[in-house]
Amino acid sequence: MPKITRRTFLDRTKNTTLALATGMGTLASTASAGNKPNGEKLFRAGAHAIDITPTWFPVLVNGNFQPKTATKANDPLHARCLVLDDGWRQIAVVVIDNCLIAGDLMDEMKKLASAKTGIATDRILISTTHTHSAPSAMGALGTPPDEKYVKFLIPKVAEGIALAQKNLAPAKVGWAIGQLPELAQSRRWIARPDKLILDPFGQKTTRATMYPGYRNPNFEEPSGPMDPAVSVLAVKSPEGKPIALLAAYSIHYVGSPILSADYFGAFADKIAAMVGPGDAHRPFVGILANGSSGDAYIRDYSLEKAIKLDRFIVAGAVAKVAFEAYQSMEMHDWAPLAMAEETLELAVRKPKLDWAGPILEKLGDKPPKTRIEVYAREQVLLSKMPPTRKLCLQALRIGGLGIAAIPAEVFAITGLKIRRRSSLQPTFTISMANGADGYLPPPEQMAMGGYTTYLARTSCLEANAEPKVTAAVLRLLDKVAGDEKAGDARVAPAKRNPSAYEAAVAKSKPLALLPLDDMNGPRALDVLGGKKLGKFETQIAYYMPGPQPPKFPGMAADNRAAHFVGQRLLIDPRELGGRFTADKYDGKYTAEFWFYNAMPCDVRETTGYLFSLGPLDEVNHAGDHLAIAGMDVGGKADAAGKLLFHGGSKSSGASLLGKTVIAMRDWTHVALVRDGSKVAVYLNGNPTPDISGRLDSGLSAEVFKKSTICIGGRSDGYCNFEGKIAAAAFYDRPLSDMTEHYATARRVLLANPR
Repeated sequence: MPKITRRTFLDRTKNTTLALATGMGTLASTASAGNKPNGEKLFRAGAHAIDITPTWFPVLVNGNFQPKTATKANDPLHARCLVLDDGWRQIAVVVIDNCLIAGDLMDEMKKLASAKTGIATDRILISTTHTHSAPSAMGALGTPPDEKYVKFLIPKVAEGIALAQKNLAPAKVGWAIGQLPELAQSRRWIARPDKLILDPFGQKTTRATMYPGYRNPNFEEPSGPMDPAVSVLAVKSPEGKPIALLAAYSIHYVGSPILSADYFGAFADKIAAMVGPGDAHRPFVGILANGSSGDAYIRDYSLEKAIKLDRFIVAGAVAKVAFEAYQSMEMHDWAPLAMAEETLELAVRKPKLDWAGPILEKLGDKPPKTRIEVYAREQVLLSKMPPTRKLCLQALRIGGLGIAAIPAEVFAITGLKIRRRSSLQPTFTISMANGADGYLPPPEQMAMGGYTTYLARTSCLEANAEPKVTAAVLRLLDKVAGDEKAGDARVAPAKRNPSAYEAAVAKSKPLALLPLDDMNGPRALDVLGGKKLGKFETQIAYYMPGPQPPKFPGMAADNRAAHFVGQRLLIDPRELGGRFTADKYDGKYTAEFWFYNAMPCDVRETTGYLFSLGPLDEVNHAGDHLAIAGMDVGGKADAAGKLLFHGGSKSSGASLLGKTVIAMRDWTHVALVRDGSKVAVYLNGNPTPDISGRLDSGLSAEVFKKSTICIGGRSDGYCNFEGKIAAAAFYDRPLSDMTEHYATARRVLLANPR
């Protein structure tokens, strides 16, 4: 991999591709008090950034296991407020330079602001940036709240909203989405199964951990995709003077000395310099909200060492993309506003009091110092809190733009799901909005463990919280999209545009084609039949990068795959139809897919099973099983890394060994062709099979009726695969030519062939 320096990073971000998403939908004609004298509709906007820097020191700072004390401010902190008015209603959006603020405190801010402005509390969105360098407004881990600062902050935020309302003036509004994939990186990486990490409770549960270190061989790959979008909403005066720009980007924070607004404050300064001065009496306000960044950071741990980044470099890169979006967006004289709110009650996981008791008894009255002591105290604190949490969820509509507000640290894949499925396009997510109810890992991420799942006040929601929150937010977006006064701006889901590779596979008429680009389980989408098949087991990292251009020009530019973390996709072969539903199994089929091995081949006897067809039986092992061989297969020291096929029962089975050593962390296309007793395994379109021979599967008609297709593992769960799999296709016949599909993936295709 070429060396990446600060200069090359800046060069890359300088020419970042901008993907703009614009559109208004159908706007209903309405009459309102906000009409101009000639009857035209009037849109207004007002903004204000109120200074919330403490006027005394020292102050407590949270965001770490132990409290810190600030004795000065390195840069000012603000609550940046934006009020919009379409003539029918007013809404307020506030972003506060703080790490975490509890929902009840935000409710106090809203009530006070509503009394000052008349804006209903359910028309006010308040969020925090999640800077780890601000005064503690909420108890978290080892740090209590700074009560003096809390009392200072509440009226300040209400005052800021009132001042933003006072600045209301005629405005145009626009929105766009830019892309900055170079910055957002996953901070959670998957640990190898032989390198599991102890959690604070003394159990080896951690398959995904934060900050693994650069090129650490104990880790496989990132545990989730990132959200590269820089989402932008902007308002200008009718004459073109900038009023405010609200952006959202999905990195957790950058890091800065205390006290500081981190890169969020630096962004506000940089975007202000780019857009130019506003009205002399109404200064421009730049605002950066935290998107879906619960598992995101700025460090790319696939590199050999860190790129030098600080809050100013990161802010500059994000501001540049935001400014490009700002320059390119279509501005509208009027846009409808709508807002909906829902309270969702979720269970809290039960605290581990039996584990915590002996630790706290030994600790006595002393404050906790170690990580274990902090988590032990968290169990007691959780036990004194209600057994449920009530989350305030919101959806906003501004013309054709949707905003989802969630009071949690939302993972990037959740933001991607919401954007894809929203009735409004584009849509973006603001995290830590209207409360701070902890991390919101999807169930499969919860199963992988790690800091973001360790039970504490900041990570306590039920394991199935994320799907419930996502569903509720999408309902709210549906609601605001269909506002009867504002018209209907629903956007039909985009139809799938198959890649050249998918089209070539479809031409061969498989029973099913599973891209494995699903964003969640439990089932996998068959794009040919339009139905869901099989069932994913728990630990799957969904929507990870698959085989893509430029190496595979025939694949989709954003092709995705599932990373199998020692778990499988289980498919009842009868779901596929064709001969798999026949009373008598004739032993003829083809299975093809792409795989990317992330497990060293010198660690276990079998590196990992890719495919299996047989009963889910830990005793017999009947069936067909395809694996990557490990450190020792039948005494053959040179077998490691080669494909291994074996069949038959445990007592009468035999095996065939391939010729090619499979490279780690590289995409390989494989096709397994079974024609009765004949077996052939092809690699990367080579017409000569890598494995060829005769082997009985041991699958009688009766045994086949009990059999399951296992993708990413063996039927008994032994040495399941560690790595990514994409584009799995199944045929109820042996294919004779396995060259064309792979060739299509590698071929540069003309846009308009003649």
